[in-house]
Amino acid sequence: MRRAIDFAGACLLLLLMGPLLVLGAALVLLASGRPVFFGHLRVGRNGSPFRCWKLRTMRPDAQAVLDRDPALRNRYIRNGFKLPQQEDPRVTPIGRFLRRWHLDELPQLVNVLNGTMSLVGPRPVVPEELAHYGAGAAELLAARPGIVGAWTSHGRLRPGYPERVRIELEYVRNATPVRDLVILARSIPVVLRGQGDA
Repeated sequence: MRRAIDFAGACLLLLLMGPLLVLGAALVLLASGRPVFFGHLRVGRNGSPFRCWKLRTMRPDAQAVLDRDPALRNRYIRNGFKLPQQEDPRVTPIGRFLRRWHLDELPQLVNVLNGTMSLVGPRPVVPEELAHYGAGAAELLAARPGIVGAWTSHGRLRPGYPERVRIELEYVRNATPVRDLVILARSIPVVLRGQGDA
């Protein structure tokens, strides 16, 4: 039943949000060329690796920029495997706009269609992040990762590790259809407010 709801919901959202996805893809292509989409390797359900699709918001050589600057990479790791947008030299100007309004996440509806993600669930992690979950990593990976979830619904106030671990595992242990609807409802104003510069 959950899979059927995910599939139907993703189809509906792609129909509704398709024009914004096309617009975002056109902006990326015009501003910084190809590739338009970026598939970031994440750990999915049961530990299976998958590509989490986004509109590309970074320079094509983003990984090389991170790898050749040890101080930047250390800050990236300490900050929960991300950097504040205003401090991230890899993010393009168009990428900042797309991230602010969450438009870069729209391709993840394709992940929902192919079954690697759900509409609601813990956010997918990169392999290095699993260390933060310790013995709870198996519980996290028992759930299909989501586009939105209990942690992301905090918006700009979403906490870093280790509080993120508590929030994500608490969701996995107590997930219900009603709770998913509440998370979806809480996520709407988060998306509308945008991410700001944090």
